[in-house]
Order: sequence, then structure tokens, then C-alpha cells
Amino acid sequence: MQLEIDQSSLPVYEALASQVRLEIIQLLSKNKMNIKDLSSALGISSPIVTKHIEKLERAGIIRTEKIPGKSGLQRISILKVDHIEINFPKKIYHSFATYETAIPVGHYTDYHVVPTCGLATTKDFIGPVDQTKFFMDPQRMDARILWFTQGFLEYKTPNYLNEEDQLQQMDISFEISSEFPFSNEVWPSDITFTLNDMELGTWQSPGDFADTRGKYNPDWWPHNLNQYGLLKTIRITSHGTYMDGEPMSDITIHDLDTSSEGWKFRVEVKEDAENIGGVTLFGREFGNHDQDINFKLYYI
Repeated sequence: MQLEIDQSSLPVYEALASQVRLEIIQLLSKNKMNIKDLSSALGISSPIVTKHIEKLERAGIIRTEKIPGKSGLQRISILKVDHIEINFPKKIYHSFATYETAIPVGHYTDYHVVPTCGLATTKDFIGPVDQTKFFMDPQRMDARILWFTQGFLEYKTPNYLNEEDQLQQMDISFEISSEFPFSNEVWPSDITFTLNDMELGTWQSPGDFADTRGKYNPDWWPHNLNQYGLLKTIRITSHGTYMDGEPMSDITIHDLDTSSEGWKFRVEVKEDAENIGGVTLFGREFGNHDQDINFKLYYI
């Protein structure tokens, strides 16, 4: 589950602001439980437990199923979420001028992918899934989501810096997750990022998410497939490269050749990676963030 710092996420924050509800989440992380069992484990009455369960349901953290029991139907509570990420507003650097470009996820210039794999536009899949040849299909330019298990995609974008511009920082942001047939929220994948043939570092994606529907997914997109990714930002600075503030490598902005005509960006799951869990890239009109692969250059 991915949250923003806005009113739409308040039900989740409110649901978590209770010791009792946190204890319920801990209990449901081990087993499915009915109201009676939860009441006994917590030492509080069933009506009070029911109110807490309803609040967690409204927040999308748990779901309840009715199944036959000895005395009729009983409500079984099941934990839906095992990961929550909160996206804070990005700091804006007013003192720098910027160049920004956005690359649609289907506009890769080179690739080598291994199934499971596939692409889709806002209207339909591009060919049958798991057939790598459709990554050459001209419709790929309209792709808004794509996925593969192992291999790479490579993107190119112009370098708009002028000779007198002094590059201070570069941000590359995208929505990304692992790739698992249908979905699996616990499916680690070691994803490596390279810029102009310099390895920026490797990030471990925790899983492939379908606990809630992606905000921007078209109506035809199946509910049981990967629904959204995590919004990640690689930041190259004068003292190193970071992913959302966590160090990735010692590559600095001074290591980049700012006179080159373009930037070549590769997203890869290597053949020898410890966790080969694939990649799903979400572009505009898919996932939880209505954006492509965004490059932002800060300069003076």
C-alpha cells in the first residue's frame, strides 16, 4: 500500500492511530481470526472488536469473509497489507534552474527480456503475454505498463545542458515494482540502474502489489494483476548517488560527462542477481503515479 501526505490517506493514518488496532494487525499477521477469537486474545468485548475491525476494513488494511461455522455464518478477518510506503512531497530547489524531460515506458531504445513478460496500452495488451518478440511491436511506443523477469530495458533522452551550464544534481524518478505471475507482495528483486554505462547501484524491490487497485489503471485492467509500484527517485549529487535518501553508490555528479549529447538509462535484473524477481514499470495512466520516467537536471 502506498500513501500520500494528503486527505485521501487519512483513513489509513487514523486506522493505525490505535494500540488495539495495531495489536489486531499483529494477530492477523499470524492467522486469519474471527471476532470471537480476536476478542479473547485482546481481552475486550466482541462489539468493541467489531468497531475496530470496521475501521481497519474502511482503510483497506484488512478484509472480512463470511464462512459457514457451527452456529451459522462467522466473519473471518484477513490482513490484506504487509507493506506501507509514505510519499512525502519532494523538496524544491529554488536556487537552481532546471531542465526536465519525461520518457514514456514504451520508448526504450534497446532491450533483452526473459518471460514472464509483456506490455499493455491503456486499451489492451500488446500481443500475447510472455512472447518477447512483441517488445519489438510498433505499438510499444504507446505502452503504459510493461514487465519482465530478467534482462534489461535501455532508454535515451537528450542532454539539454548548454556549454556554460554547470550541472549540480540529477533526479531520475519512476514507478516500479517486482514482477510475479499475477502478483506477490513478498517477491524481492535486485534491480540495477545504469547511466551512460556507469552503474549507479542496485535497489531491492520488495514485491509486486495487488492489495488495492492502482489509482490510474484503466477499467479493463484485471484486478488480480500487478496494480501499482513504488515511486522511487535516484538522486545523483556532488557527494554520491542515493535512492530516496539511502546511499546507492559513490558515483557523483562530477563523474558524469555533461558534454555528451544524451543520457542513456538502463533498468536491469542481472542474470547473476541474488534475487531475480523481475521488473514492472508503470507509466502515465497506470499505477498510483500519473508520470513517465522523469529526468530532472539542476544547474547554475
